[in-house]
Amino acid sequence: MRILGIIPARYASTRFPGKPLHLIAGKPLVLHVIERCRLAKSLSEVVVATDDERIAKAIAPFARVVMTRGDHPSGTDRIAEVASTLSADGYVNVQGDEPLMDPDVIDAVAGLLSRAEMSTAATPIRHLEDYENPNVVKAVVGVNGFALYFSRRTIPYLRDHAHQPTTEQLGSFPFLKHLGIYGYRRDTLINLVQHPVSPLEQAEKLEQLRALEHGIRIAVATVEHEGIGVDLPSDVERVERVLASRT
Repeated sequence: MRILGIIPARYASTRFPGKPLHLIAGKPLVLHVIERCRLAKSLSEVVVATDDERIAKAIAPFARVVMTRGDHPSGTDRIAEVASTLSADGYVNVQGDEPLMDPDVIDAVAGLLSRAEMSTAATPIRHLEDYENPNVVKAVVGVNGFALYFSRRTIPYLRDHAHQPTTEQLGSFPFLKHLGIYGYRRDTLINLVQHPVSPLEQAEKLEQLRALEHGIRIAVATVEHEGIGVDLPSDVERVERVLASRT
């Protein structure tokens, strides 16, 4: 399969304006993501999708850039615009704020497209601060490896352990944290964005729920990678410490 890695990069972040171009260890954040994608064996090409000329100008020497509209309701819709101009069998959406993304996770998500319309990844929840944090999305996966649901709430509800301390609950079930990486077959992606934002997607503010509501099955790779997303300027120092420890 010919699979493209697509990195959405928006300049107008509410919490961290200009985030894709913020320097981390001397390089723009999005360039770190590009380099991680290029280490993946499954991607035929890495493309940055942006609506900002500043990002396009900075990244053009390093990767193909596709200019997209600025009014997309989700990353999925932005990736679909790229797919309308760059043909491939599949696409992997790698978040532009994940400078430590493991290439093996990218390959795992891409590999699932050989048997699934859509794919993603999840990792075991290991930390108490993630357990009840609504910014840490939880995934429930069936025995066949396909997603049953995603939620900002802690799911499933452990009825027999509900009154126990959180540490006991966390140790009583293999809770999964969703990683924000998606794979799509081309036809599935083009079809998905024809649907309006769905009620569940609107309620939880989770774009993958549009797919589930419309009967699109999502295969889930369970991996050990956690990564560190850069949501705020304060996250930059943590990433730089990890990068320094690797060198």
